[in-house]
Amino acid sequence: MKKIVIVDGGPRKNMNTAQLLQRVAEGAKSVGEDVEVKSVRLYDLDYKGCMSCMACKLKGKASNICRFRDALSPLLDDIAEADGLVLGSPIYFGEVTGKMRAFLERLAFPWLSYNDYSLTAPNSGVAR
Repeated sequence: MKKIVIVDGGPRKNMNTAQLLQRVAEGAKSVGEDVEVKSVRLYDLDYKGCMSCMACKLKGKASNICRFRDALSPLLDDIAEADGLVLGSPIYFGEVTGKMRAFLERLAFPWLSYNDYSLTAPNSGVAR
């Protein structure tokens, strides 16, 4: 079974970003019964951006998932095991929403290698 996680970074439940991501979910599900699609709205979760605790970088304990546990943790766990990730956000002031930015910090920082600055994302075919 293939697992796709869709992350909606828009604040409005039924507007453009949500509608677009709903169509993406429908398209993914239409591929076959062996595709599981999970959609999450970031504005429904209570979390913070990266706090630079460095727990994901500790020698001998480094991980590809943020070690700080809050409402974002189950989503990060799901993404680590997913075969695909779809991100959607409206653009405000030339950037993604604040919620999406905070999510991206928590998602990507644990994957960043200080050795060669490569990303070691789970399920990407890149060394873990």
